[in-house]
This record gives sequence, structure tokens and C-alpha cells, in this order.
Amino acid sequence: MLNLPSCLLLASLFSVAFGRPMVRSINSAREFDRLLEKHASSTGLPVIADFYSDGCGPCRQIAPVFARLAKETGQENAVFVKINTNMVHELSGRYSIASIPTFIFFHDGKKIDVIKGASEGMLQQKISSIVTRSRRENVLLKKEALIEYYKEVDESTTEEKIQTVYQKCAEMNKKYNPEKLCIGSAASQLSKRLKQKYNKRVQTSVRFTDEDRRPTSSTDKKKTEEKKASSGASDKPNLHLATKEQLMEELEKRLEAEAEAREEEMDEDDMSEFDHSYTPSDFPERVTIIGGGPAGMS
Repeated sequence: MLNLPSCLLLASLFSVAFGRPMVRSINSAREFDRLLEKHASSTGLPVIADFYSDGCGPCRQIAPVFARLAKETGQENAVFVKINTNMVHELSGRYSIASIPTFIFFHDGKKIDVIKGASEGMLQQKISSIVTRSRRENVLLKKEALIEYYKEVDESTTEEKIQTVYQKCAEMNKKYNPEKLCIGSAASQLSKRLKQKYNKRVQTSVRFTDEDRRPTSSTDKKKTEEKKASSGASDKPNLHLATKEQLMEELEKRLEAEAEAREEEMDEDDMSEFDHSYTPSDFPERVTIIGGGPAGMS
């Protein structure tokens, strides 16, 4: 019979390991900041946040629309999240949420646009706009390409001057650009200016591939694990022969890794993300209703 550590370990091994959920619930400011950083530096995907409350009628009405638009847009084009204003006060304060629902659109980790109120048409329009922008600005200008470009159009340009031009471009994206690359809108603008000046385009490349933007599936994770296993001997203990101490150590490692994975990619059921049923609270809620009938009541 399996002892308690073995049972816990087996339970953790059989936990759900799907890819990014269609809409993710944000439970802390730290989690949201990590999400913005991840997609600004690793995928280039825009993040669309729905600030809501369980006791808000318009929030519940627009929730299924948000779910449908998330599905229609596709996970390879945008990341959709929801933030309960009564649970994550830090984010509500940071973004000055005075009425709900409020939708905020982020790209490259920056706040780009805001919608206050439950307008399906406006929401669809803004989603389309930011997805188009993220595709348009998915650009990387390599320093080598810029050097070769100047050799063709203006050989008198010194390497020091080229370095200055490239550095200025890189500094326009400081926050999530540790490698100090010329990327995004800054790269697009530089390319456009060079085309106007020399009547020739500098060669740019795609910063994030479709593979980068696609959510990682459980199949992908399994393949990665198999690849790691086949590349060399594993330092993990053989669970069939492991001692109680080894089992506990392995359990601790895996639970910690699972907790980090849950924080990055919440594995909740997609439709349950929108079951905004009212949950009684010991604290009063402040709700501002936008639209509706006379005196703002629907």
C-alpha cells in the first residue's frame, strides 16, 4: 500500500497540464506583472484585461461576450484576463478603476487603450486594433543588418555613428529589453525614416515566430520532458526505489514547480471563467453602472 508521501506525489504527477486557458483569472498584482513581462519579452502578444466585480450586473452581461471574443480572436493573437476589483485592490488602484466593467489593453507591457462600460461593438473594435498593432510591430532590426545597410547606402557612415543610431532605437524599449535590441515600433519607425532618406529599406526580421506566440500545450510539455530525459541521465530519484526522504524531497520540488506553473498559466475551465455569480462578502461593494434605463438602473 502506498504511504501518504507517495500518494501526494502521484496526485501531483497527475495534475492537469494544459496550455494557456482561454481567459485567465488574475489573483495578485505580482501575477499580473509577471504576465505582462512574459508576453512583452517572450511572445509579443497583447494583454486584454477585464476589470469586473461579481455584484456588477453589466459585468455579468458582457462576460459571455468577452469569452466569445477571446475564442474568436485566438490564443495565438492575444491574451485575455479578468481581474476582480474586490480581490486585487492593488491593480484597481494602480489603473484608477472608478467604474466597472473597465477593459484595459496592454502591448509591450504598456497601457495602450481603455474602455469603460459594457459595449460589445467597441470591445470588438479595440481588440481587432491591438491585435493588428501587435502583428505590425512584431519587428526586430539587427545591428548586423543595419551595418550592412549603411555599407550599401552610405559607406562614409562610421561604425560609431551606426552604434549611436542603433542604441537610440534600443533605448526606446528599455523595460522589457535586457538585450538592448532595436525592436517593435522603434524598429519600424527607424526603418521608415531610413527608407525616406535613402530610398531603400533596411532588412528587418520577425521578432516572435508563430511558434513563440502559440500557447504551450500538454503535448509540447511532454515532448520537452522526453527530450530532456533522452539527452542524459536524470537526477531525479527512481520513484519505485526511492526512500521516504527522497519522495518528500521530490514532492516538494514538484509542488513548488506546479505552483509556479499555475501562477503563470492558470488551468481553469474556460467557461467557468465567466460564471460571475454573486458571492456574498463581509465588505460592502462600490458599483458604478454605466448605461441602462432611467437613473442608470437597468
